[in-house]
Amino acid sequence: MSGTLNKVMLIGHLGDEVKMHYFDDKNCVGRFPLATNETYTSKQTNEKVSNTEWHNIVVRNKAAEICEKYLTKGDKVYIEGRIKTRKWTDDKGMERYSTEIQCTDFTFLTNKNDQQPAPQSQTPNTTSQPQQAIQNNAEPDGNDDLPF
Repeated sequence: MSGTLNKVMLIGHLGDEVKMHYFDDKNCVGRFPLATNETYTSKQTNEKVSNTEWHNIVVRNKAAEICEKYLTKGDKVYIEGRIKTRKWTDDKGMERYSTEIQCTDFTFLTNKNDQQPAPQSQTPNTTSQPQQAIQNNAEPDGNDDLPF
């Protein structure tokens, strides 16, 4: 097999808000840290050990704007992408490296309705009444003449 694969799948929590950077030609980049946790029991001490790994996530253009609008610190998110290492020279002339996850797909896993109290609605909730009526009408009353 001569092909290669650079694919990353992460489920974690945002460590900070999405930071946006806009360019002149209407392109943008969003960046945020993502924490993934590993928990196991140490065989030597029989204690629970938890390790946190931090990942630098990079999202581009429309996906970045969606992430900025809907994601907040602490939210759980599924990220798919590829690993990319950047090289640059800092102010002191030292070569520096940064490893990032270039996001190609994501799914929000935090349910915003569970986090925040439901807003008070001025209109009554009518969806549960018809469903209840349909369910009540669908139940057999036991007085039918069906042979089965």
